[in-house]
Amino acid sequence: MSRLGSVSTCCAMLLGLAQGARAQESHTTLEDTGRELLIEVGPVDLPAPMGMDMAGHEHEAVFPPLGIVTVPADGFLYGFDYEVLDSQGNQLPSSIVHHFNVIDPDHRELFLPISRRVMAAGGETGGQSMPWLLFGYPVSAGQRMVVSVMLHNPTGEAHSGVSLRIRLKYVKAGRPWPFFQVYPYQLDVAFPAGDKGFDLPPGESSRSYEASPAVAGRLMVMGSHLHELATKIVFEDVTDDKILWEGIPTTEGAEPTGITIGRMYRKFGTKIFPDHRYRVTVYYDNPTGATIPDGGMGVVGGVFMPAMGEQWPAADLSDPLYVLDRAHYMREVRGKYDEIREGGGQVAESDHEHKAGQEHRN
Repeated sequence: MSRLGSVSTCCAMLLGLAQGARAQESHTTLEDTGRELLIEVGPVDLPAPMGMDMAGHEHEAVFPPLGIVTVPADGFLYGFDYEVLDSQGNQLPSSIVHHFNVIDPDHRELFLPISRRVMAAGGETGGQSMPWLLFGYPVSAGQRMVVSVMLHNPTGEAHSGVSLRIRLKYVKAGRPWPFFQVYPYQLDVAFPAGDKGFDLPPGESSRSYEASPAVAGRLMVMGSHLHELATKIVFEDVTDDKILWEGIPTTEGAEPTGITIGRMYRKFGTKIFPDHRYRVTVYYDNPTGATIPDGGMGVVGGVFMPAMGEQWPAADLSDPLYVLDRAHYMREVRGKYDEIREGGGQVAESDHEHKAGQEHRN
């Protein structure tokens, strides 16, 4: 293996939740195996839980420092998998991964003029893959990716030297395949920017967000990320009043262990149009009788194939929403959208890790 991209930072940061746990010195690396781009984040220490939240689950957050890695060669991504390892190389439960995001800061999203989310997953998502002969997301040598990870510890015991290993499956460019180029997308109920968690009131509740795509095309794959107590997440065409996909979580107790994956490519996709409005709605049922702070989250994402002749708009790095979103995922600000759009949510230098000062390339 040849190490092709590495960013080190000197300490971890507490962000987001009231009870945050400090991570040890950590770094992010990328290695090319010829078939996979191997991104590793860590090590960090996960202390034993100190207590339970109102839903009966521990949600202390550990945020390893942000990493910026560089794609080593032209190619096409067609799937991913991940695993959590301790300092001895033993595999740990995937539930330790609250979520991770791989972000392309140089290209825009489908539904909003913000940085493109290459992929995102939670502990319940599991690895996903498309037929490599048919579909691939094009990446270029030198392309940057920001890697942001949130871990927590629902296992009940401490773990030291924990690392997250993300495997991006790819085929190199210059071959007759894949036959179709596809692109990632996301639509979050807490868009357009800022912290994505929201409070859960007692009983049944829901939260939605609507947007229109920048270009026409077909949704080829759709998945989602939810929290405990979620009952379903729905994606619908508001203009045509039609449900296009519905995700139902599978659970062990109240903890999500998986969720429905929409493989629309089996019927060559689901068409969407720029002159239509689309809505994502997540539904929860909170039986505790009390509001759970930041207990909800709901996002759909997957793979999109533009219609023939469609030109994806370039990212406008000066767009106010792009600037605000970037500041948030780079951990320069924190808070909900309404807080940070008015200039609030600034993070003091002493309150966050020294972000990637420079990128090292071999």
